[in-house]
Amino acid sequence: MSRRARSVAAVLFAAVAVLLPVASWAADGNAPLLAYGARVAGDDARTRLVIEFDRNPEYSIHYVANPVRVIIDLPETSFGLKPESLEPRGLFDAIRYGGMGEGASRLVLSAKGPTEVTHAEVKPEEDGKGFRLVIDAERIDQARFDKLLGDQQWTGTVRAAKTDRPTLAPAKVSGAFVIAVDAGHGGIDTGAIGTVTKTEEKHVTLDFARDLVATLNREAGIEAFLTRDADEFLSLPQRVQIARQKSANLFISVHADTLKQKDIRGATVYTISDKASDHLAADLAARENLSDEIAGIPLESEPAEVADILIDLTRRETQAFSVNLARSVVSSFEGQIGLINNPHRHAGFRVLQAPDVPSILLELGFMSNKEDEKQLLDPVWRKKVSELLAVAVRRYRQAGVANGG
Repeated sequence: MSRRARSVAAVLFAAVAVLLPVASWAADGNAPLLAYGARVAGDDARTRLVIEFDRNPEYSIHYVANPVRVIIDLPETSFGLKPESLEPRGLFDAIRYGGMGEGASRLVLSAKGPTEVTHAEVKPEEDGKGFRLVIDAERIDQARFDKLLGDQQWTGTVRAAKTDRPTLAPAKVSGAFVIAVDAGHGGIDTGAIGTVTKTEEKHVTLDFARDLVATLNREAGIEAFLTRDADEFLSLPQRVQIARQKSANLFISVHADTLKQKDIRGATVYTISDKASDHLAADLAARENLSDEIAGIPLESEPAEVADILIDLTRRETQAFSVNLARSVVSSFEGQIGLINNPHRHAGFRVLQAPDVPSILLELGFMSNKEDEKQLLDPVWRKKVSELLAVAVRRYRQAGVANGG
């Protein structure tokens, strides 16, 4: 079997390192890199990571603290490594990889403590058919790690992943009711994993979000759009910004979580609150709020406007509208699809913090429950739920109009 035929994959097992020089990479139109092999060896003092690519990989390495992570930025790369090849060991306790938007990919290596990449080198394969990226990492003391952080010139952004998303809100069609449908997770952030099929949550949410947008756009006077329409990573602040830039009247974030209790199933609708309604809501919000950390994005890299939003919780009026929307969704679902006990819950979800856009987070079901997982992958079930959501939105709009909103 040829290397290209073997599923592409990769894990750049690095540790915190000084910013290594990176050449301007891959011209537009080039096919993604293929990462087709990897191996990791070492102990708690030193660890080596080797990743095999079909072409010479241009890369850069950075550090993030609290927790310690090593960030390896790459051109767009296709990954298809067997999970066992990415087993964390030695200095590292977690390895994640994936897309960071068009033209860029990233590996995030979570370290057990202060770590430095002491050597990084690309070598041609002996058969001349590929290249190896070799990363050597060592445990260091905190003072050395603090110096590495201070010396690097890195803001957490990915140059190749920048998009041409508008910075100003586009003009709405006269009278249009605009809805942002946000498919949770994406790219490097896979989300939950199905118990039976091992399907990743990021694909489930995008499939449903596409169905929902199509259904909503059949409603008179509604313009629905996706915050992401591909397997790409968007930070939580980016999702909020996109909704606000496009003057959304509603924001619906779609998810499908997993729980340790396999018997719990059913849909849940969440709104924002500085105090969680219960432990399940608090735990879910904590997991969802880790999305940016998983992708290796430091909080200080967020745009100033969004940082202000994070400090300022949603205005009371907007929060009240969000609660009304959640109640409308629960009412539409009752007797039609399975709901969890107390289906309207609340917690501090960062993705719901737009101050001027009523927002809900919809957990369609649990990937940890085999019955829910089967439904989540069923196009007929998705269509039914989309139609019920459209009914809920219609009722919400009608109530707003009746109250002069």
